[in-house]
Amino acid sequence: MSIDRFIPEIWSAVLLDALETRLVYAQPGVVNRDYEGEISEYGDTVRITSIGDPTVSDYEPNETSIVPEELTDAQRTMVIDQLKYFAFKVDDVDARQARGDVMSKAMRRAAYRVAQLADLYVANLYTGVVAANDLGTVSVTSGALAYTQIRRLKLKLDEADIPEEGRYLTGPPWFFSLLLEESKFLDASASGSTEPLRNGRVGRVLGFELAQSNQCPNPTGDDYVIQAGTNEAISFATQISKTVAYQPEDSFSDAVKGLNVYGAKLVRPDHIAVLTASQT
Repeated sequence: MSIDRFIPEIWSAVLLDALETRLVYAQPGVVNRDYEGEISEYGDTVRITSIGDPTVSDYEPNETSIVPEELTDAQRTMVIDQLKYFAFKVDDVDARQARGDVMSKAMRRAAYRVAQLADLYVANLYTGVVAANDLGTVSVTSGALAYTQIRRLKLKLDEADIPEEGRYLTGPPWFFSLLLEESKFLDASASGSTEPLRNGRVGRVLGFELAQSNQCPNPTGDDYVIQAGTNEAISFATQISKTVAYQPEDSFSDAVKGLNVYGAKLVRPDHIAVLTASQT
Protein backbone atom coordinates (compact mmCIF):
# COMPACT_ATOMS: atom_id res chain seq x y z
CA MET A 1 0.00 0.00 0.00
CA SER A 2 1.31 3.40 -0.94
CA ILE A 3 0.71 5.99 1.73
CA ASP A 4 0.15 8.78 -0.78
CA ARG A 5 -2.78 6.82 -2.26
CA PHE A 6 -4.50 6.35 1.09
CA ILE A 7 -7.99 7.90 1.23
CA PRO A 8 -9.41 8.02 4.80
CA GLU A 9 -13.03 8.33 3.67
CA ILE A 10 -12.86 5.16 1.61
CA TRP A 11 -11.14 3.15 4.32
CA SER A 12 -13.62 4.38 6.92
CA ALA A 13 -16.52 3.23 4.76
CA VAL A 14 -14.94 -0.20 4.30
CA LEU A 15 -14.51 -0.57 8.03
CA LEU A 16 -18.05 0.52 8.83
CA ASP A 17 -19.49 -1.84 6.23
CA ALA A 18 -17.56 -4.77 7.65
CA LEU A 19 -18.64 -3.81 11.16
CA GLU A 20 -22.31 -3.78 10.13
CA THR A 21 -22.10 -7.32 8.76
CA ARG A 22 -20.87 -8.62 12.11
CA LEU A 23 -23.30 -6.92 14.48
CA VAL A 24 -26.15 -8.93 16.01
CA TYR A 25 -27.36 -7.09 19.12
CA ALA A 26 -26.50 -3.73 17.58
CA GLN A 27 -27.84 -4.43 14.09
CA PRO A 28 -30.89 -2.69 12.58
CA GLY A 29 -33.97 -4.68 13.49
CA VAL A 30 -32.73 -5.27 17.02
CA VAL A 31 -31.88 -1.62 17.75
CA ASN A 32 -32.83 1.63 16.07
CA ARG A 33 -30.39 4.16 14.62
CA ASP A 34 -32.73 7.15 14.85
CA TYR A 35 -30.13 9.50 16.34
CA GLU A 36 -26.97 8.34 14.58
CA GLY A 37 -26.78 11.39 12.33
CA GLU A 38 -26.62 13.61 15.41
CA ILE A 39 -23.29 12.31 16.74
CA SER A 40 -19.81 12.90 15.47
CA GLU A 41 -17.36 12.30 18.29
CA TYR A 42 -16.75 10.97 21.79
CA GLY A 43 -18.71 12.74 24.50
CA ASP A 44 -21.63 13.79 22.29
CA THR A 45 -24.98 13.64 24.09
CA VAL A 46 -28.34 13.02 22.46
CA ARG A 47 -31.40 14.10 24.45
CA ILE A 48 -34.39 11.88 23.69
CA THR A 49 -37.83 13.23 24.56
CA SER A 50 -40.90 11.01 24.98
CA ILE A 51 -44.47 12.27 25.24
CA GLY A 52 -47.22 10.85 27.44
CA ASP A 53 -50.52 9.60 25.96
CA PRO A 54 -53.35 12.15 25.61
CA THR A 55 -56.52 11.53 27.60
CA VAL A 56 -59.52 10.38 25.53
CA SER A 57 -62.90 11.53 26.95
CA ASP A 58 -66.59 11.35 26.07
CA TYR A 59 -67.98 14.12 23.89
CA GLU A 60 -71.54 15.49 24.08
CA PRO A 61 -72.59 17.75 21.17
CA ASN A 62 -73.37 21.33 22.25
CA GLU A 63 -72.44 20.52 25.85
CA THR A 64 -68.82 19.47 26.11
CA SER A 65 -66.35 22.28 26.64
CA ILE A 66 -63.04 21.18 25.19
CA VAL A 67 -59.95 22.25 27.06
CA PRO A 68 -56.67 20.94 25.66
CA GLU A 69 -54.49 19.26 28.23
CA GLU A 70 -50.79 19.85 28.56
CA LEU A 71 -49.02 16.62 27.76
CA THR A 72 -46.37 15.33 30.10
CA ASP A 73 -42.96 14.54 28.74
CA ALA A 74 -39.86 12.75 29.89
CA GLN A 75 -36.30 13.16 28.73
CA ARG A 76 -33.54 10.60 28.53
CA THR A 77 -29.98 11.06 27.41
CA MET A 78 -27.83 8.82 25.27
CA VAL A 79 -24.14 9.55 25.72
CA ILE A 80 -21.55 8.50 23.17
CA ASP A 81 -19.20 7.25 25.87
CA GLN A 82 -17.53 4.23 24.27
CA LEU A 83 -14.20 4.91 22.62
CA LYS A 84 -12.24 2.09 20.93
CA TYR A 85 -9.17 2.17 18.73
CA PHE A 86 -7.07 -0.21 16.65
CA ALA A 87 -3.59 0.19 15.22
CA PHE A 88 -1.56 -2.27 13.18
CA LYS A 89 1.29 -2.29 10.69
CA VAL A 90 2.44 -4.47 7.81
CA ASP A 91 6.13 -4.73 7.01
CA ASP A 92 6.94 -3.76 3.43
CA VAL A 93 8.63 -7.13 2.83
CA ASP A 94 5.70 -9.07 4.28
CA ALA A 95 3.27 -7.08 2.16
CA ARG A 96 5.13 -7.94 -1.04
CA GLN A 97 5.33 -11.65 -0.19
CA ALA A 98 1.71 -12.02 0.98
CA ARG A 99 -1.04 -12.85 -1.45
CA GLY A 100 -4.10 -10.60 -1.73
CA ASP A 101 -4.76 -7.23 -0.17
CA VAL A 102 -3.18 -7.58 3.28
CA MET A 103 -4.29 -4.21 4.59
CA SER A 104 -7.89 -4.67 3.48
CA LYS A 105 -8.11 -8.06 5.20
CA ALA A 106 -6.57 -6.63 8.35
CA MET A 107 -9.10 -3.79 8.34
CA ARG A 108 -11.95 -6.28 8.15
CA ARG A 109 -10.53 -8.21 11.09
CA ALA A 110 -10.29 -4.95 13.01
CA ALA A 111 -13.94 -4.30 12.19
CA TYR A 112 -14.87 -7.74 13.48
CA ARG A 113 -13.15 -7.09 16.82
CA VAL A 114 -14.73 -3.65 17.14
CA ALA A 115 -18.14 -5.16 16.43
CA GLN A 116 -17.66 -7.81 19.11
CA LEU A 117 -17.17 -5.14 21.75
CA ALA A 118 -20.08 -3.01 20.51
CA ASP A 119 -22.39 -6.03 20.45
CA LEU A 120 -21.41 -7.05 23.97
CA TYR A 121 -22.03 -3.51 25.19
CA VAL A 122 -25.53 -3.38 23.70
CA ALA A 123 -26.35 -6.93 24.79
CA ASN A 124 -25.77 -6.05 28.44
CA LEU A 125 -28.36 -3.26 28.41
CA TYR A 126 -30.93 -5.97 29.24
CA THR A 127 -30.31 -5.28 32.94
CA GLY A 128 -32.51 -2.18 32.62
CA VAL A 129 -35.63 -4.20 31.74
CA VAL A 130 -38.73 -3.45 33.84
CA ALA A 131 -39.14 -5.99 36.63
CA ALA A 132 -42.47 -7.26 35.29
CA ASN A 133 -40.78 -8.35 32.03
CA ASP A 134 -38.04 -10.43 33.66
CA LEU A 135 -39.17 -14.06 33.67
CA GLY A 136 -36.33 -15.25 35.90
CA THR A 137 -34.08 -18.30 35.54
CA VAL A 138 -35.39 -21.43 33.84
CA SER A 139 -33.75 -24.77 33.06
CA VAL A 140 -33.72 -25.33 29.29
CA THR A 141 -32.43 -28.77 28.34
CA SER A 142 -34.59 -29.74 25.36
CA GLY A 143 -36.11 -28.30 22.23
CA ALA A 144 -39.57 -28.47 23.77
CA LEU A 145 -38.45 -26.41 26.76
CA ALA A 146 -36.72 -23.86 24.50
CA TYR A 147 -39.90 -23.48 22.45
CA THR A 148 -41.97 -23.06 25.62
CA GLN A 149 -39.74 -20.22 26.82
CA ILE A 150 -40.10 -18.42 23.49
CA ARG A 151 -43.87 -18.76 23.87
CA ARG A 152 -43.66 -17.28 27.38
CA LEU A 153 -41.69 -14.30 26.11
CA LYS A 154 -44.25 -13.76 23.34
CA LEU A 155 -47.06 -13.80 25.90
CA LYS A 156 -45.26 -11.25 28.07
CA LEU A 157 -44.84 -8.86 25.15
CA ASP A 158 -48.45 -9.42 24.08
CA GLU A 159 -49.71 -8.62 27.58
CA ALA A 160 -47.62 -5.44 27.59
CA ASP A 161 -49.20 -4.29 24.27
CA ILE A 162 -45.83 -4.31 22.51
CA PRO A 163 -46.26 -4.11 18.70
CA GLU A 164 -46.06 -7.45 16.92
CA GLU A 165 -44.27 -5.97 13.93
CA GLY A 166 -40.48 -6.23 13.96
CA ARG A 167 -40.10 -8.46 16.99
CA TYR A 168 -36.76 -10.18 17.52
CA LEU A 169 -35.35 -12.76 19.92
CA THR A 170 -31.63 -13.18 20.64
CA GLY A 171 -29.73 -15.88 22.47
CA PRO A 172 -26.68 -18.18 22.39
CA PRO A 173 -26.08 -20.85 19.72
CA TRP A 174 -26.80 -23.76 22.10
CA PHE A 175 -30.32 -22.46 22.79
CA PHE A 176 -31.24 -22.36 19.11
CA SER A 177 -29.50 -25.68 18.48
CA LEU A 178 -32.01 -27.26 20.87
CA LEU A 179 -34.83 -25.86 18.75
CA LEU A 180 -33.63 -27.95 15.81
CA GLU A 181 -35.00 -31.03 17.57
CA GLU A 182 -38.42 -29.43 18.13
CA SER A 183 -41.00 -30.22 15.44
CA LYS A 184 -43.03 -27.08 16.15
CA PHE A 185 -40.04 -24.92 15.30
CA LEU A 186 -39.08 -26.94 12.23
CA ASP A 187 -42.62 -26.81 10.87
CA ALA A 188 -42.76 -23.04 11.36
CA SER A 189 -39.37 -22.53 9.70
CA ALA A 190 -40.21 -24.76 6.74
CA SER A 191 -42.53 -22.09 5.34
CA GLY A 192 -39.53 -19.99 4.36
CA SER A 193 -39.31 -16.23 4.03
CA THR A 194 -38.68 -13.64 1.36
CA GLU A 195 -37.04 -11.31 3.88
CA PRO A 196 -33.27 -10.72 3.63
CA LEU A 197 -31.17 -12.64 6.13
CA ARG A 198 -30.00 -10.61 9.10
CA ASN A 199 -26.72 -11.19 10.88
CA GLY A 200 -26.90 -14.34 13.01
CA ARG A 201 -30.37 -15.16 11.68
CA VAL A 202 -31.68 -18.59 12.65
CA GLY A 203 -35.25 -18.39 11.40
CA ARG A 204 -38.66 -17.18 12.49
CA VAL A 205 -41.04 -18.58 15.06
CA LEU A 206 -44.06 -17.21 16.94
CA GLY A 207 -43.60 -13.83 15.29
CA PHE A 208 -39.93 -13.47 16.31
CA GLU A 209 -36.92 -13.05 14.05
CA LEU A 210 -34.35 -15.27 15.76
CA ALA A 211 -30.68 -14.27 15.92
CA GLN A 212 -27.87 -16.10 17.69
CA SER A 213 -24.70 -14.55 19.05
CA ASN A 214 -21.63 -15.58 21.01
CA GLN A 215 -21.85 -12.18 22.71
CA CYS A 216 -25.01 -13.29 24.53
CA PRO A 217 -24.80 -12.20 28.19
CA ASN A 218 -23.64 -14.97 30.51
CA PRO A 219 -24.37 -13.77 34.08
CA THR A 220 -23.05 -16.91 35.72
CA GLY A 221 -22.03 -20.49 34.98
CA ASP A 222 -24.31 -22.12 32.42
CA ASP A 223 -26.89 -19.33 32.52
CA TYR A 224 -27.50 -17.19 29.42
CA VAL A 225 -29.89 -14.31 28.80
CA ILE A 226 -32.59 -14.74 26.16
CA GLN A 227 -33.92 -11.35 25.08
CA ALA A 228 -37.05 -10.53 23.09
CA GLY A 229 -38.39 -7.18 21.99
CA THR A 230 -38.64 -4.64 19.18
CA ASN A 231 -36.10 -2.17 17.86
CA GLU A 232 -37.99 0.68 19.52
CA ALA A 233 -36.48 -0.39 22.84
CA ILE A 234 -32.79 0.38 22.27
CA SER A 235 -31.16 3.27 20.42
CA PHE A 236 -27.61 2.79 19.14
CA ALA A 237 -25.26 5.17 17.37
CA THR A 238 -21.75 4.58 16.07
CA GLN A 239 -19.20 6.42 13.97
CA ILE A 240 -15.75 5.63 12.63
CA SER A 241 -14.49 9.05 13.63
CA LYS A 242 -10.92 8.80 12.40
CA THR A 243 -8.81 6.58 10.16
CA VAL A 244 -5.16 7.48 9.65
CA ALA A 245 -2.41 5.90 7.56
CA TYR A 246 1.20 6.52 8.51
CA GLN A 247 4.72 5.11 8.35
CA PRO A 248 6.27 4.30 11.74
CA GLU A 249 9.73 5.79 12.11
CA ASP A 250 11.27 2.66 13.62
CA SER A 251 10.49 0.24 10.75
CA PHE A 252 9.94 -0.11 7.02
CA SER A 253 6.21 -0.65 7.20
CA ASP A 254 2.84 0.85 6.50
CA ALA A 255 0.49 1.32 9.44
CA VAL A 256 -3.16 2.19 9.96
CA LYS A 257 -4.92 3.36 13.10
CA GLY A 258 -8.63 3.98 13.56
CA LEU A 259 -11.00 5.33 16.17
CA ASN A 260 -14.56 4.12 16.70
CA VAL A 261 -17.04 5.92 18.98
CA TYR A 262 -20.44 4.58 19.94
CA GLY A 263 -23.15 4.67 22.55
CA ALA A 264 -26.51 3.03 23.26
CA LYS A 265 -29.52 3.55 25.49
CA LEU A 266 -32.42 1.36 26.58
CA VAL A 267 -35.05 4.04 26.00
CA ARG A 268 -38.10 1.77 26.40
CA PRO A 269 -37.41 -0.74 29.19
CA ASP A 270 -40.94 -2.11 28.83
CA HIS A 271 -40.39 -3.00 25.16
CA ILE A 272 -38.10 -5.93 25.93
CA ALA A 273 -38.65 -9.12 27.91
CA VAL A 274 -35.91 -11.41 29.15
CA LEU A 275 -35.32 -14.74 30.83
CA THR A 276 -32.21 -16.50 31.94
CA ALA A 277 -31.89 -19.93 30.34
CA SER A 278 -29.82 -22.48 32.22
CA GLN A 279 -28.22 -25.44 30.45
CA THR A 280 -28.56 -27.54 33.62
